[in-house]
Amino acid sequence: MRPLILQSNDDGVYAPGLRLLRQALLEIADVITVAPLFEQSANSHSLTLARPLRHREVDGLHAIDGTPADCIYVALFERRFLPRWPDLVVSGINHGYNLGTDTFYSGTVAAAREGALRGVPAIAFSQGQGGSMETSAKVAAELARRFLAAPREPHGPTPLLNVNFPAGRNEHAGVRATCLGRRLYDDVVVMRHDPRGHEYFWIGGPNARHEEVAGSDTEAVDAGFVSVTPLRLDATLPDHLGLAAFLAGDGELPPTEER
Repeated sequence: MRPLILQSNDDGVYAPGLRLLRQALLEIADVITVAPLFEQSANSHSLTLARPLRHREVDGLHAIDGTPADCIYVALFERRFLPRWPDLVVSGINHGYNLGTDTFYSGTVAAAREGALRGVPAIAFSQGQGGSMETSAKVAAELARRFLAAPREPHGPTPLLNVNFPAGRNEHAGVRATCLGRRLYDDVVVMRHDPRGHEYFWIGGPNARHEEVAGSDTEAVDAGFVSVTPLRLDATLPDHLGLAAFLAGDGELPPTEER
């Protein structure tokens, strides 16, 4: 039986990166695509709880008018979408990097993380601006094939990988296993007025730069390599358990003054 891959993204169901990756993945597996109807970049891991979600078919693909995490959640738990539990969740290919701290904001990474949280191995793919998306899709399919074939610990954490393809290149220098680097933006807030005189804001600067971090994803893509970064689902920081214990004191809360 061929593997079953569940695919999503955050650029939306019409994005070329989604379609090219799907085409490449079909060479190695059956693929079900459930993607946002509209672009959901930087929506992180939000779920839509305050309104119903609408579904439609677009060119034989499934579209949900929600977030990337919504798409994976709906696909996994509404039986009409999948013939069986998937072997792999794939997200992308995103148009633009998801490096370093981008992973906290990225809808692309969130779609993969939602799969991993549900126990399905997952991988997110992103492409720096420029270069050949067709080439990256072929490399992504090969990495997905290796991922499916990789041995896993029976009771270990569910694998979650974040892959970035270098910008402005039709060929890659190779593939590197990396850690997260530091991607720094021009943090700005632009205030303007609408035609009725009310204020509105644009947040986030357009420029990004990379700090030098040895062995990082940012270092790899700057050198023309594809970066493969393992991400963790357990956000506990053991180094600060002592700080938490200090705050907890003897476990008793101090009395509050009655008014």
